[in-house]
Amino acid sequence: MRIAALSDIHGNLPALEAVLADIERRGCDLIVNLGDIVSGPLWPRETLERLIPLGLPTIAGNHERQLLGDPAGLASSDAHARQALAPDQLDWIRALPPRLRLDDVLLCHGTPGSDLQYLLDDIAPPVLVAASAHAVAARLDHPEAADAALVLCGHSHTPRQLRLDGGRLACNPGSVGLPAFDTGYPVRHQSGTGTPHARYALLERRDGRWEAELLGVEYDHEAAARRAETLGRPEWAHALRTGAMP
Repeated sequence: MRIAALSDIHGNLPALEAVLADIERRGCDLIVNLGDIVSGPLWPRETLERLIPLGLPTIAGNHERQLLGDPAGLASSDAHARQALAPDQLDWIRALPPRLRLDDVLLCHGTPGSDLQYLLDDIAPPVLVAASAHAVAARLDHPEAADAALVLCGHSHTPRQLRLDGGRLACNPGSVGLPAFDTGYPVRHQSGTGTPHARYALLERRDGRWEAELLGVEYDHEAAARRAETLGRPEWAHALRTGAMP
């Protein structure tokens, strides 16, 4: 069984197309989508026009939950997506589950219990650092994760994997569409990979346990950066070009 894991596309259609092409070239049995699909100053409607017909197992991220809130109170990235999406696309988002179990694989956006908590990262302001195995195990103390051999998460945009006691694997594929961000929740911090690549992961069961390959794919990030600039988001443009915040 070979799984491709996508997360945090954030409406970056060129990055998504490049990743889908790379997956087709390498081959896999299943593609899964870990949420934060469209929010951002890029191509939200077009991204869902590409994704929905694929019928991928998909969960909601925090931005799917947030963009469905009161339109008057939305942050700019969610507001752009909300106004761009068609009614049937919003209905598709409303139907997404927060977690999904596929045999011994658990999909969650942050942790099984929260779409705003990082699973494999700790906040060490102003940056993220790798979380300890003890901290990750504690965050996986959730009924749906109890016997999962593979836990796939997103949210931090940081590609990481960690082998836990008993052989269980936790993996964050990184972000398809946004290699850096900053946020004030719960304290001001930022994340960045340092390159503009689109990220995803290939997971394969070998000798009875899951193994992960974290991959970076080149794409026309300059087109995405220009789109962000056109829509008044220079910080996104910088992140898309460099993989770091300005």
